[in-house]
Amino acid sequence: MRKLVWADEFNGPQGAAVDSTKWAFDTGGEGWGNNELEFYTDSTKNAAMDGAGNLVITAIKEMLPKNYRCWYGQCQYTSARLKTQGKFEQAYGRFEARIKIPYGQGLWPAFWMLGNNIDTAKWPNCGEIDIMENIGREPSMIHGTVHGPGYSANGIGAAYTLSRGAFSENFYIFAVEWEPNVIREYVDGNLFQTTTRKDLPADSSWVFDHPFFMLLNVAVGGDWSGSPDSTTVFPQKMYIDYIRVYRLRLGKEPRKV
Repeated sequence: MRKLVWADEFNGPQGAAVDSTKWAFDTGGEGWGNNELEFYTDSTKNAAMDGAGNLVITAIKEMLPKNYRCWYGQCQYTSARLKTQGKFEQAYGRFEARIKIPYGQGLWPAFWMLGNNIDTAKWPNCGEIDIMENIGREPSMIHGTVHGPGYSANGIGAAYTLSRGAFSENFYIFAVEWEPNVIREYVDGNLFQTTTRKDLPADSSWVFDHPFFMLLNVAVGGDWSGSPDSTTVFPQKMYIDYIRVYRLRLGKEPRKV
């Protein structure tokens, strides 16, 4: 049994920005801990409504002005990274999104969560729940993973592989159901990963007992995905039909911020 407590249906007019009461942006090109190549902006060229009920995050290959500097020098790509930090944060519940991902070598789309104590506890002590990550060289596979102290670089998770086709060809519902001692991950209602305290490495901590916020982004390049190559087509778009958050029967009330 569950109750809807937060949602964004992305029904704005074509070209409209996201609702600033629900979303904030991370911006910059410092690599984000993964040697990513993009510069994240808050521009509607990288994140806007399409007028058909979707938010579209667009990764673009472009020559930016000299004042846009990335860790490797002159930035070559832009994209967007949105978050609900400071807007909506909840401990436990069902978090789901209906998404059609981009494709191509070097693309790294994700729908994920971070602990709201990240500014004080820092990563990985704050905890991270990856509901959906894809690297472009694996078009039919997504990954669901949790990260924390003692299981940071090598998180605990699993992959879900389509029997045919690619995740870029259709919309899929990616979800996590999170309770005090268990995290379950789903694609279109199919459970593919369950993580409990007993799955943690010895002498490591379960850090999934406080509110988290949500993130959406399309990274370009990075240590895991690798860089784009001659086969990669730009621009690339991730379509998000909706995001909905529910309180489960055993969950806690959402934190109001």
